Amino acid sequence: MIPGGGQPNMQQLLQQAQKMQQDLAAAQEELARTPVEGSAGGGLVKATVSGAGELQALVIDPKAVDPEDTETLADLILAAVRDANASAQQLQQQKLGPLAQGLGGGIPGLPF
Repeated sequence: MIPGGGQPNMQQLLQQAQKMQQDLAAAQEELARTPVEGSAGGGLVKATVSGAGELQALVIDPKAVDPEDTETLADLILAAVRDANASAQQLQQQKLGPLAQGLGGGIPGLPF
């Protein structure tokens, strides 16, 4: 109900919902194209993910490679990827958060 006793205009509501869906799709496409970087070990390992969280690149400084200690290298790689994904999640919240709230809640599969 609209204050004053009027009925909501269903056509207008449907148009608003459709525009929100289009805005959401456009924001998701932009996220997929936006590179986000993370690093570990003071920059010895750098990971690049898409704004949607897909790993796109991994750069390992030769100084990080010790054949006798591959566990540390693996830890640095994991830390860099996690750092990049954390940045990607922040970007998702910035881009999609307001749209998700407009749709009445969170979006399945996203952390907010």
